[in-house]
Amino acid sequence: MAGKIPTLPDEVLARNVWESRDSDCFAELFTRHRKRVFYTCRAFFSDSQAAEDATQETFLRAYKNIRGFQEGDFSRWLLRIAKNVCIDEWRRRRPETAIDGLELTETAASKPLDSSFETRQIVERLWQEIRSLPTEQRQCLELKVEGFSYEETAARTGLTLNAVKSNLQNGRRMLWRKMKGVLPQSVEG
Repeated sequence: MAGKIPTLPDEVLARNVWESRDSDCFAELFTRHRKRVFYTCRAFFSDSQAAEDATQETFLRAYKNIRGFQEGDFSRWLLRIAKNVCIDEWRRRRPETAIDGLELTETAASKPLDSSFETRQIVERLWQEIRSLPTEQRQCLELKVEGFSYEETAARTGLTLNAVKSNLQNGRRMLWRKMKGVLPQSVEG
């Protein structure tokens, strides 16, 4: 079987990994998709080491969850895992307090919230609303929150500079509308 592995389709290799934990089949899948997964992760992170770590985590999750792959495009399934790994890592690293230059501590100081629990609820609601925005608006806002310039955001997303500015403006507008009545009066303006 080892000689046939390079000619087998991804779906067959994945099934062999799932049914018999065939490490040669998984090694072939890794070889075929490593670069694409790495470049997907690299587009998300500014340093190669973080992208490499995310790539390794992607393949670990894929191996652990290979049963979850149903017939279809293995590459698409794998890249979805990679994007989830990148998002998870970004959330783990992101500063909890800053949102586009606005410190939550400033918000709390301007109108005290009832409790830190209420603050966490507002922040979680804010991130839920960001995640519900159209993809390009969400990506641009997330990168802005992370501290990237318009130019860096354009390079990471593949959008033009004007498209980045437009998506940021529209995303902010939609976000403020969705959060109206949730944020303290002093923040709503």
